[in-house]
Amino acid sequence: MFDIVLYQPEIAPNTGNVMRLAANTGSRLHLVRPLGFTLNDRTLARAGLDYRSSIDLKLHDDWAACNTHFAGRRVFAITTRGSTRYDQINYAADDVLVFGPETRGLPGALLDNWPAERRLRLPMRGDNRSLNLSNAVAVVVYEAWRQNGFDGGA
Repeated sequence: MFDIVLYQPEIAPNTGNVMRLAANTGSRLHLVRPLGFTLNDRTLARAGLDYRSSIDLKLHDDWAACNTHFAGRRVFAITTRGSTRYDQINYAADDVLVFGPETRGLPGALLDNWPAERRLRLPMRGDNRSLNLSNAVAVVVYEAWRQNGFDGGA
């Protein structure tokens, strides 16, 4: 299934929501340090409910370690600065989806490492800055899962 990467997530409840999403879609979750919270944060636990123990969660010390972990895989950056709409991609079950921190998104220096066709955006009205992180993850993961026939879903 898919790998969801949260690069330097800042808000525990968003990460908890993504944990719950990962559990319900069979996705693996990767968190890239530094985190804006501790993993025993009670708001993380509240949002993630009891799903944390049922997901494949991996922590990476930095982007270099995370990037090395996914060597040879197809990796997409989801960003408001993307040039390709998220629904114009044919997703494969082993794709990696990378999302940036809530207050600043993925840094430009990091985005420069992705070709334009792998920098994905979600359409939204022009007078808004961004979507909530956990909502954006849900939109992209469910589209990718739909394209793969909701494999493993009931």
